[in-house]
Amino acid sequence: MSDDLKVEAEFRIASEFGLHARPAGRFATAAAHFECEISVGRRGEWVDARSVLSLLSLAAGPGAVVRVRAVGPDAQAAIAELGSMLEEALHDN
Repeated sequence: MSDDLKVEAEFRIASEFGLHARPAGRFATAAAHFECEISVGRRGEWVDARSVLSLLSLAAGPGAVVRVRAVGPDAQAAIAELGSMLEEALHDN
């Protein structure tokens, strides 16, 4: 696995409601489509991006800053897609 690409970036939650259940579900579903391992971190806590409950445990409210880390062959694409989801409010409704 030492040849796997590792990409990490910081994003601000754009949703006026934060990363609540529906957006977390959409985010986890999108993360599951990638081959790489994806984690989301906030305040030193890192969780599996494919787990809605883990994402909710971050308590990432509106404007919160989170880091997304991807390790694997499609890490760059994962960071680009998931980061834009966070910055584009994940369709609040």
